[in-house]
Parts: sequence; C-alpha cells; structure tokens
Amino acid sequence: MPFIRSVVTENPPYRVDQKETVKVVRNLFGKQYADIERLLRVFGNGQIESRYFAAPLSWFEKEHGLEEKNQKYIEEAVRLGSRAVEKCLEEAKIAKEEVDAFVFVSSSGMATPTIDVRIMNALNLPSHIKRIPLWGLGCAGGAAGINRAHDYCLAYPYAKVVVLCVELCSLTFQPADLSKSNLIGTSLFADGAACVLITGEKVEFTGSGFFTKGIQSTLMPDSEDVMGWDVKDEGLHVVFSRDIPSIVESWLKPNVEVFLHKLGKELSEIDHFVAHPGGKKVLEAYEKSLGFSMEKTAPSRKVLASHGNMSSPTVLYVLKEIIDNQPADREQGLLTALGPGFSSEMVWLEWRQAG
Repeated sequence: MPFIRSVVTENPPYRVDQKETVKVVRNLFGKQYADIERLLRVFGNGQIESRYFAAPLSWFEKEHGLEEKNQKYIEEAVRLGSRAVEKCLEEAKIAKEEVDAFVFVSSSGMATPTIDVRIMNALNLPSHIKRIPLWGLGCAGGAAGINRAHDYCLAYPYAKVVVLCVELCSLTFQPADLSKSNLIGTSLFADGAACVLITGEKVEFTGSGFFTKGIQSTLMPDSEDVMGWDVKDEGLHVVFSRDIPSIVESWLKPNVEVFLHKLGKELSEIDHFVAHPGGKKVLEAYEKSLGFSMEKTAPSRKVLASHGNMSSPTVLYVLKEIIDNQPADREQGLLTALGPGFSSEMVWLEWRQAG
C-alpha cells in the first residue's frame, strides 16, 4: 500500500490575533451595518485565536483589484510552495531527481501555467515529472490530493509523489461585499501551505508512518450552491450555505458507513479522526453525526484555533499534528474533508512500521 513518508507545513509571514482582525473589520464595516457589534460576535464564537496571512492587516484596509490580488497570489504561492516542497523532500530524504509526480492543489487564485510549473522552475525539479494540478476542490482539496497520489502509487508502486496544497484565502477578501457569507469567510479564512511525500509499496523505507489503505470520493448531486466561489469583476466571492452544518450532520454518517463497509471496518475502529476543521459548527456536526467526543476532534480544534480555516492544506496540518504525537503500532484513522460540489474525500489510514 502507498505510504505517507513526510508531511510538512509552511506558514505565511504575518501571524494575526483574532482580536486584531475584529478591529480592522469594525473599521471597514462599522458604518454599513447598524448591528455591527452583534455581527462581530462570529469572530469570538468561532474558537479561532490566531491566523496567518500573506499580507499585513493594513493591506486589507485598501481596495485591490482582481489583477493585483491574483498577482500577489502567484508570487506568494510560489514562495510558500517552494519552501514547503524543499522541506518535505529533505525530511523524507528524497532527492529532487527522484520525484515522479507532482500533485498541486489550490482554489484561491488562478495561474496558467499553473503554480507547480513555476515551483518546478524555481527549484530546478526534473522536467519529466508528471504534473497533476487540481483546482476548485476547496476545503476537500487536501484529502483529494492524498487520494490522487494514492491512486498513482497503486498504478506505479515505485513512484515518489509530491502533494502540495497552497491556499491564500485572505487575498480574496472583499471589503465592499456586505453579505453574511463574506463576513463569515472573513472570520474563518486564513493562508497556509502543506506538502506531503507519498511513495509506492515498492519503495524501500524504514520507520513509522501511515499507510493509505483505502479511499473514497463522493459527490452530492445538485448541490453546487452549498459552497464555493462566485467569480465577479472584483474577484472571488465566497459562497457559504447556512445549511452546511445540518448537511454535514445528516449526510456524513451514511457516507462514512458506506466507506467503512467497503473496508470491513466499524466506526469504533477509528482511533484517529483526521478531519478538516471547516469551523466550530462543522466540528460540532462531525461529533453529533458520528457520535464522537470532543477528544476525538481535539487535533482539528487545535489547528482551527491556531491557524483558522486555510481550505485545502488544513486537513494536512491536522494530519501532521497527529503524526507528531506518534500513534501506537497498528492504530487506524479516518482522514476526511468536505468541499464544493458538495463533496467528500476520505482516506483510511493505518500506522505501522514501514520496513
């Protein structure tokens, strides 16, 4: 089975306390909302303490057009992504000449040629790497990247695959958008990058780590309006349905049960719940739907508190948190993330010695 050999994260340069963000939002929106103080409670109720941004808070107090924001996205994505890939290969003890495929995941900016091309040039990676850029998967992107690398390594058991997720959600901020979705997005969204090195079962390696034992991708029919972006002249405007927590609560468990049935597993066998923390209400919906305690979602809550919702990399931050605490031999986990579509990506993990 494919093996997750290394997981690294890379934070943007500006760490911002949630209370500082509230001050900026109050200054920007205070005159437009008669009940601004009531609306600002979402910043305090979301259990986010700090986040990382690609630009200082002062940058967000001014208007920026789509071209300017997207150019900043490209520059910062290449910078953050290059550092993450370098660190990941170094930690995995893999030379860049050994990389066979490069899965790049992002949804918060646009670039053609894609960001992976620019990173390959910046790091002088081999020209014959198979490029697999994935766009538009949003919060599900980190899990989807793992899944596509899993598929690749099953087909090519000697393969070494880089999965890189980079999101700069803060750069999509719309100061003139008075919708509740924009306010909620402003309270949640953050920036970050995560890189994973996955190898096929024929690649020799000694040490401990997670094997990917099975995967599942699911699309909810006719649910395009649940989550995503509206593309307008000013850039990307966030779409959040108020029904997301209730959808998670009702839809997730049957979806998980279908996956576990295929694997011959039970909910009680999940030692580690590696869940994308979309927000406080989403985590509560996970718990209610699956009958999990807050202890089970503690790694996700920790990442949410210190980093916010970074979209696709976030679930990989949770995965790294769990790996750093060294699970016991043969412990198992479910990695899951939900995204636009409305969609779900799941991975069954098993921790054991790899050699």
